[in-house]
Amino acid sequence: MIIYNVTINIDTSVHDNWLTWLKTDHIPKVLATGHFSEAKLTRVLVTEDMGGITYSVQYRAHSRDALERYYKHDADKLQMEGHKKFADKMLAFRTELEVIEEFQVAPK
Repeated sequence: MIIYNVTINIDTSVHDNWLTWLKTDHIPKVLATGHFSEAKLTRVLVTEDMGGITYSVQYRAHSRDALERYYKHDADKLQMEGHKKFADKMLAFRTELEVIEEFQVAPK
């Protein structure tokens, strides 16, 4: 299983507008591509020297092939929407994570 992780630092001057857009527009559009089974939005609990607030969105891809199809057909368009809307107020980088194994606490 592959996790497509997007880490974003957002300037506080546009934070509230960006967070609303992310939750109500962007994440639903990414999920609507059909390449992912879920998304988790988290706040990074580290103070950045550059300021702003940092978040991570983790999209769980159906497969490596699904992620490649997302890159080929959808990623550029969806990323450009954010860049057009928030320009230099947003800095993002992406990483791919391979899930090796998942562990859970056993019921007592």
